[in-house]
Amino acid sequence: MTLVDSHLSLEHGVAVMTFARHDVRNALTGTALVEDLLAVAEWVNGCDSVGALVITGEGSAFSAGGNVQDMAQRKGDFAGDAAEVSARYRRGIQRMTPAVLGIEVPVIAAVNGPAIGAGFDLANMCDIRLASDQARFGETFLSLGLIPGDGGAWLLQRLIGYQRACELTFSGRIVSAQEALALGIVLEVCAEEDLMTRALEMARQMASQPRQATRLTKRLMRRAPEMRLDDFLDLCASFQGQCHQDPEHHAAVAALLTRMKR
Repeated sequence: MTLVDSHLSLEHGVAVMTFARHDVRNALTGTALVEDLLAVAEWVNGCDSVGALVITGEGSAFSAGGNVQDMAQRKGDFAGDAAEVSARYRRGIQRMTPAVLGIEVPVIAAVNGPAIGAGFDLANMCDIRLASDQARFGETFLSLGLIPGDGGAWLLQRLIGYQRACELTFSGRIVSAQEALALGIVLEVCAEEDLMTRALEMARQMASQPRQATRLTKRLMRRAPEMRLDDFLDLCASFQGQCHQDPEHHAAVAALLTRMKR
């Protein structure tokens, strides 16, 4: 797989995707980052060697979201009339949302710096967010006379509740890493130099779990809020039947019994 504006590595079951367009603060428009994300999501879902994915940014920003210079010049993703721009959203950045939400392994956003607009929304598509003390977060679309066009209004209220999501979205204000922690947007705040160490530590622990059961559990976690309990329990029974046939389950049970005999 060839990525244009990102770096990808895989070690000990942990894939790390690093945005490498620090010249434009890792903007998601006007770059190939969305296409890179789509390619990585498809690769992860088809690669049994991956047990967890970390997404981070190179340079000072995680992602600045939309390229404001392109907006000002009405070029690239923002060129043309309303119908053209709408079609470009559907064919472009909106493809990122279901792709990232559909990644079958745990996804950790290691937010190294500002995550603004669509960059904030991308972080919220991940399962877990760890923040550098240099990170900042903002649902800033209204400040530019725009709406969250990539699904941010759907994501944020599910993360922190309707009222808090409204306050952040309607004000467009930027919050610090520590406030993001208090709001429940991020799980932990780390010193800048410790962020990737902590993200990799967490990712390796998750990647050490049985792979098939982890992927099925991720599907359950994503489906649970949208399903009736009886339907959800039926799905659990189906997935559990698969797990009981998995050699990793048999090995884990045997290892536990060995430890109990010591």
